[in-house]
Amino acid sequence: MQLSTYLIFNDNCREAFEFYQRCFDAKLEAMATYAEMPASEGMEIPEEAGNLVMHARLRIGDQLLMASDNSPCSPAPYEGIKGASIAIGVDSVQEAERIFNALADNGTVQMPLEETFWAHRFGMLVDRFGVAWMINYEKEQQAAA
Repeated sequence: MQLSTYLIFNDNCREAFEFYQRCFDAKLEAMATYAEMPASEGMEIPEEAGNLVMHARLRIGDQLLMASDNSPCSPAPYEGIKGASIAIGVDSVQEAERIFNALADNGTVQMPLEETFWAHRFGMLVDRFGVAWMINYEKEQQAAA
């Protein structure tokens, strides 16, 4: 079983995924627009929504981050990404600092990246696209006495 995160954006999925591709030095495996959807799917896509992203897939190591723009056929208005954070575990202080600083560019730091009782580095931020992230470089677990 693989658990993947799927994000919904408000007309800026392409920009977000190009940003994440750079932040994580990741591979953008797929990017399809609503205009590329076969007519046989039966959805009438407004012409102005054709360039919106219907599906994007980014491979970060052996994990997937996927997303789309809010469907032009959705009856519900976009209300942002709420109540969730993407937690990233890294293997070094340098990697934690690099990723945290890249994601924080034009974002909002909620908790600076610093040492905690459980982590060599831990920090929280909301990036420029409204996605919440937690970056963690965990300390080795102490054996229970």
